[in-house]
Amino acid sequence: MSATQLDPRTALVLVDLQKGIVGRPTVPHSSAEVVERGARLAAAFRKAELPVVLVNVTGGAPGRTDQPMSRGGAQLPADWAELVPELDRQPGDITVTKQQWGAFHGTNLDLELRRRGVTQVVVAGIATSIGVESTARAAHEHGYHVTIATDAVTDLDTDAHRNSVERIFPRMSETDTTDNILALLG
Repeated sequence: MSATQLDPRTALVLVDLQKGIVGRPTVPHSSAEVVERGARLAAAFRKAELPVVLVNVTGGAPGRTDQPMSRGGAQLPADWAELVPELDRQPGDITVTKQQWGAFHGTNLDLELRRRGVTQVVVAGIATSIGVESTARAAHEHGYHVTIATDAVTDLDTDAHRNSVERIFPRMSETDTTDNILALLG
């Protein structure tokens, strides 16, 4: 678990740090901890004049599943998909609204990154095994170097989080802590 370097054109991708998701109980890190670390990363990337991508989700894939995302017929609050204010969204940030788990499918994220000459992404957010892993997998498949900030990701399920961090991420990315990634950026 150690990131070796950040490319000169690295982007930060923060996944689903939105009001309707950060309010849910998460493990092993609280949503508040992940938001705080994500905000620190975003501030540092902006200071270094590197791209910051803020991703939210407003829908889901239409296919049948054994575990449908049931909301019990309840209407989502109007601000459910709003990014949390702690991220301090700036006019130069790239915003991506997705309808799937990953931030690449059905969005212009790859085009936005390539236009900026990005060769590497640092990914953080919620949930580790869903939005974060799907986004990291697609970034890897698109040819980007991927780094995961392991203390800036969290999940609704301990085993799912651990599986992603211990088994999946090392096969497609480098992993490290927020502080160590910030040191590489500095």
